[in-house]
Amino acid sequence: MNRIIYSILISAFAGLILGPVIIPILKVLKFGQNIREDGPRSHLKKSGTPTMGGILIILTIILSTIIVNGKFDSIYAIAMITTLGYGLIGLLDDSIGIIKKRSLGLRPYQKIISQFIFAVILAYYAYNNPLIGSKLLVPFTGNYIDLGMWYMPFTVFVIIGTTNSVNLTDGLDGLASSVTMVVLLFFVFVCLSLNKDELAVLAAAGAGGCLGFLRYNSYPAQVFMGDTGSLALGGLIAALSVLTGLTLYLPIAGIIYVVEALSVILQVASYKLTGKRIFKMSPLHHHFELSGWNESKIVSVFGIVTVLFCLVGLLGLL
Repeated sequence: MNRIIYSILISAFAGLILGPVIIPILKVLKFGQNIREDGPRSHLKKSGTPTMGGILIILTIILSTIIVNGKFDSIYAIAMITTLGYGLIGLLDDSIGIIKKRSLGLRPYQKIISQFIFAVILAYYAYNNPLIGSKLLVPFTGNYIDLGMWYMPFTVFVIIGTTNSVNLTDGLDGLASSVTMVVLLFFVFVCLSLNKDELAVLAAAGAGGCLGFLRYNSYPAQVFMGDTGSLALGGLIAALSVLTGLTLYLPIAGIIYVVEALSVILQVASYKLTGKRIFKMSPLHHHFELSGWNESKIVSVFGIVTVLFCLVGLLGLL
């Protein structure tokens, strides 16, 4: 437990200290966010706010785990490879968007192929690890289900879905960082209960990194995490769920990610099939925003919902 607390504190304080160093550099380099023209009109004033702040989160995670972890086993290594791999995809996406002055960087097919590669690496490692294998714990039952040959495609789908869902959640100041901080704390308790101490430290470092980042990302944001941060955090959460065999718990602890992704799917499907929209705008947080909720209220409510469902998830492990 001491290592967990140290990991959170080191990561959080590192973020607080590095923020005033990195944010001005991003401003000097003119790494400003290009706002989508089809998004809420109120967001246009955020144009030019430094993005790629996810670099700050990634640096704090690396620093904290190096200091706190006494050893680095293969499970920790594959989790870091996944986190950094998806962070690199996000970095390329953000960089291209900035250079070409558009809200989208990598082409969709480029993103998917890159994400697929790292998803396969993680799924293959887990499938062939005798301590993990193809069995998944079913919530509230204490029983495992063995997916056998279906484990690989299912896990790859979950990994890609998770990373992109976290990315979709990153649409309001402090939303993705606050929700993800809670989800990572959930995995801290999970990893400790499963005696996966290195993963617990990594999850704690991620939670601390989000906490420190919130100082500069909460409304009104001084910096955005960009795809660099959201994809890296998505990769971290996906890795933690896969390496603990708790993939089926993701829809519970990550309920916000699920509803955000579903809102986009339903919106697109409804419009294509009927020509009508279900929501005022998707992802879901934009619907509430256009319904009159301010950003801080949406972030608070989504955070509360995440806390409640993470507690439900913990009950499902007892």
